[in-house]
Amino acid sequence: MTALWEMKGNQTVNCKRIARHILPGLLLSAIAGIAQDNHEHSQAMASQHSDHMEHRFDNPTESAKDFDDPSRDAWQMPERVIAALKLKAGQSVADIGAGTGYFSVRLARSSADLHVYGVDIEKSMVDYLRSRAAMEGLPNITVVHAGEDSPKLPAAVDVVLIVDTYHHIGNRVDYFRRLSASLKPGGPLAIIDFKPDAPMGPPREFRFTAEKIRSELSQAGFRQVEKYGFLPNQHFLVFANPVLQNLK
Repeated sequence: MTALWEMKGNQTVNCKRIARHILPGLLLSAIAGIAQDNHEHSQAMASQHSDHMEHRFDNPTESAKDFDDPSRDAWQMPERVIAALKLKAGQSVADIGAGTGYFSVRLARSSADLHVYGVDIEKSMVDYLRSRAAMEGLPNITVVHAGEDSPKLPAAVDVVLIVDTYHHIGNRVDYFRRLSASLKPGGPLAIIDFKPDAPMGPPREFRFTAEKIRSELSQAGFRQVEKYGFLPNQHFLVFANPVLQNLK
């Protein structure tokens, strides 16, 4: 009995020693896990209540598989979109949110002999588009690394095109007020973005009605002058530059 008791006593001491070393580590792990959960929950809540969708496109080669997939042409109808812009020879066009250059390249190849600004906030996309323009022999594309609050265009342009990017822009009213200074008087601003009931696109909380887009741009001073209904999944709205309106 004595030997058995001594063994049990030693086991008790060893367990206490183990507990002193292990429990603090387990406690720290638990606290870290709770903190991570709280952080992720906070991020989710912030995203849910944000006015725009934050998303990074760090791998343009992978993004190009979707952005430049030939099957996209069936519903994006790029040639019909470009025709609807009624571009004139020698005009300058800013493709804001150009990504891998789906529209920039097509605009640059237009018979209208345009100068195209391919604008994006992602450095990786800017580098990709610059390399693509060089490889495809398109010197009339100027690639611009934009900021989150400004396209940073080096000169005022005749036309602005924003495709599938509206929902990524934060503080949109202020953004478009500033953008008006980079759009020549009379220049159209074309917005193409996913409809709420589209079978594709961003999460539904970042798909806006045409009324919401009109309301935000109206606050920025723009006025809708055209609406096209041929795109099956997206709004196609054209607005007048507020600078032109102020001249009236």
